[in-house]
Amino acid sequence: MNTNVEKLNAQLYDKLASEQETYRGWLLSQSPEEILNHTYEYTMREDILMSVETNNLTAPQAEALLASPDALSALFHAFADIETDHMDIVRNCVVNHANDLLRQREELSNTPVYLESGEYAREHGELEMYRASYKANIACKEALTEAVRENYTGNRLNTALIYDNAVERFGPERVKLVLAATIRHKDWDERFSRDNRAWAQTVPMEVCFDSRGNDHSVHYVVDSHSSLTDLFVSHFRREQEKEQPKKQSVLSKLQKPLPEQKPKTDRTVNHER
Repeated sequence: MNTNVEKLNAQLYDKLASEQETYRGWLLSQSPEEILNHTYEYTMREDILMSVETNNLTAPQAEALLASPDALSALFHAFADIETDHMDIVRNCVVNHANDLLRQREELSNTPVYLESGEYAREHGELEMYRASYKANIACKEALTEAVRENYTGNRLNTALIYDNAVERFGPERVKLVLAATIRHKDWDERFSRDNRAWAQTVPMEVCFDSRGNDHSVHYVVDSHSSLTDLFVSHFRREQEKEQPKKQSVLSKLQKPLPEQKPKTDRTVNHER
């Protein structure tokens, strides 16, 4: 490149960088609300400055911008006046991400709890089911950990909200498995009630040991304060006990034999006199 052109581009970059530093100093002296009002402008000015640094202009172009008293501000306003599909891109991004989350939620809720070992799954062609269940267990554990932390305020844990969200997203069987695994791995922790520890031992667990003797159910342990987790376990058990009569009622109706059909009788009446 021509030495003169390089020099002009370097001078232009220095000029714009100086303008940006002045703008930054002014911005930092403003109130937080005013700073927020100008975050988009500051970010775009940074991008314009980066563009000038990486893209060389011709000598006349550089000279024209050097002659402008406030070139960076003028460049920003020129960019802002250009009609783009920026908001369409943002809108599509929001919609697509929401759809992805819905699809992931549906996949998690429809993934059955797999209780066999990885070796069994491999031998019976069920590795995909095994891996999907394992990933769902991890996701359930992470969601419960976050939910307990986020829903503990004012010395109160919103167990009802955690329950509704967790059961809807992962299903009661997976939530039960993760809670039981948590207590089993912390059986020494007396912050879990005796009843809850006894309950955890009754929950059917998957065969978690791999060929090297590693127990991967340790990855299901809810990483929250044990006392808070215990509160949620108690709430979960109460809600599930309420569901049992409903399930039994529906099951009994399904199992109840249909009434025998009485043979039709000939009800034809002769009206002849």
